[in-house]
Amino acid sequence: MADQFLKDFLGNENYRKIETIGNSALNEFLVKYIKLLNPAKAFVSDDSEADIQYIRDRAIETGEEAKLNMEGHTIHYDGYYDQARDKAHTKYLLPKGVNLGPNINSIDKEEGLKEINRIMKNIMEGHELFICFYSLGPNNSEFTIPCVQLTDSSYVAHSETILYRPGYKEFKNRKGMDKFFGFVHSEGELENNVSKNIKDRRVYIDLDNEIVYSTNTQYGGNTLGLKKLAMRLAINKASKEGWLTEHMFVMGVNGPKNRVTYFTGAFPSMCGKTSTAMVTGERIVGDDIAYLRKINGEVRAANVENGMFGIILGINSKDDPEIWSALHSPRELIFSNILIYNDKPYWVGMDDKIPEKGRNHSGEWYKGKKDAEGKDIPASHPNARFTLALDSLPNRDPKMHDPAGVPVGGIIYGGRDSDTWNPVQQSFNWTHGIITKGASLESETTAATLGKTGVRKYSPMSNLDFLSIPIGKYIQHNLDFGNSTDKPPLIFAVNYFLKDDDGNFLNTRQDKRVWLKWMDLRVHGEAEAIKTSTGFIPLYEDLKRLFKEVLNKDYAREDYIKQFSLRVPENIKKIDRILEIYRTKVSDTPEIVFTTLEEEKKNLKEAQEKYGDRISPFDY
Repeated sequence: MADQFLKDFLGNENYRKIETIGNSALNEFLVKYIKLLNPAKAFVSDDSEADIQYIRDRAIETGEEAKLNMEGHTIHYDGYYDQARDKAHTKYLLPKGVNLGPNINSIDKEEGLKEINRIMKNIMEGHELFICFYSLGPNNSEFTIPCVQLTDSSYVAHSETILYRPGYKEFKNRKGMDKFFGFVHSEGELENNVSKNIKDRRVYIDLDNEIVYSTNTQYGGNTLGLKKLAMRLAINKASKEGWLTEHMFVMGVNGPKNRVTYFTGAFPSMCGKTSTAMVTGERIVGDDIAYLRKINGEVRAANVENGMFGIILGINSKDDPEIWSALHSPRELIFSNILIYNDKPYWVGMDDKIPEKGRNHSGEWYKGKKDAEGKDIPASHPNARFTLALDSLPNRDPKMHDPAGVPVGGIIYGGRDSDTWNPVQQSFNWTHGIITKGASLESETTAATLGKTGVRKYSPMSNLDFLSIPIGKYIQHNLDFGNSTDKPPLIFAVNYFLKDDDGNFLNTRQDKRVWLKWMDLRVHGEAEAIKTSTGFIPLYEDLKRLFKEVLNKDYAREDYIKQFSLRVPENIKKIDRILEIYRTKVSDTPEIVFTTLEEEKKNLKEAQEKYGDRISPFDY
């Protein structure tokens, strides 16, 4: 019966593509949501170049994208009030009696399904439905999670063909498969090509059935289901199956004798994550989400994605040469929510002078234009984005699509911290690193985000917003993962934002290139280190040599002392903040978190009694 319905609705050519897959669970999924959404017609993509070109063309024909003056470049606009993830209306559908903790925004599953079904009933009337297949992780590997996306947005369909690996063949090759991630999205009724009914914007996540529902929104964080929404499904899945889904980049650092050492890294927003993944002279595997698995006793990582949905604010030729070059050369590339003048893109923080008029996310724009609340409208939105394939970048690592992933030598945790952590340090072991670096990760807010600076936001492993399991369980899962292998990756912490007593930054943006080279040496046992109360730090002689080799720069002993002196009171205050959070807000905190943090606090106090509040690295 399902087959006949699909044949009648899809027509011969589209039905042939579904029939070739031969998956009854997929067919039932399609029938259920086609009947609910009630689109006027549908298009099934089999990942052929002709089908992908059809989706590109439809994005232009529908007006969701417009061509720019460089080949392959297009511009998309979201609604003025649809420019970011809708945290308030992003909820897990949880059965009665299930509680995942205070950080989890949820709704009773029965109630939530009833609501989303009401909103989605006939929502695609008059629209074209795009049925697309993707693969999270490299194809045909242990990392692969097959996915199907239903959407009536040609922009969403086009974006995901850039951001994710093709998945049609994965479905064909797994004919008996009854488990896959499903994504059901509708932009809803449009007005001037943007979602009109924002009051009914919903993003609901069904962990049991591994389905994400998204309605009345176009912004990528709410609609590109395979990104952070799929990450929530995968965190839950990984916790049951013994692997990790992490909010991490994957990159390769070039070492001596043509060696490449791979690192993953978790950084909260605006803390240097993309700039580290794209640092000059090294290799990018992925910039945002990683799966980590133990394969033959070795921890290996894979980039979940195929492309980059990056924030464009501040990108310039000096600090971001690879991305800058990509944004200014012919390739398939979608800009969103930036200024366009004479079919040329402009954004805040770029090299070029920004015109005083044009078109942006507010419509026709001119300098000094204000919104309904009387606020100045910037030329480009602070959350404006670019979408491109990583394969088009010259620094893309050749092993990016390796089905076995890449071996992980080290894991890096980094936050925005003006007064506590050193620029780089290594934990004593896996447990110490997960607890004192990853689970203790904080980031100070900037004036641009909250209107005041210095407010510390806690986010374990930079993953708090995306957890689909309780925090304590998540930490324990990380501990178990590394401690169950004979040679876990080394764990490092970095801080690019340390300031002196006068408020001046102690690092330049390029210094991270040196910290990465030191971490590479530590992974291979080729550099000694100083053991402090909070971790291992570099020797001055090693950094002096590396600064000369990497940056052709002299590195003064005085700079080393300022950067790597241990700030004891600040470290103790940080531990007290983190202990308070775990004691009062995380009911399932593993006991080892408390004992490890208390032990570090004790070591700090003993060092303080011996050396004082600020301890030079030469005192250790």
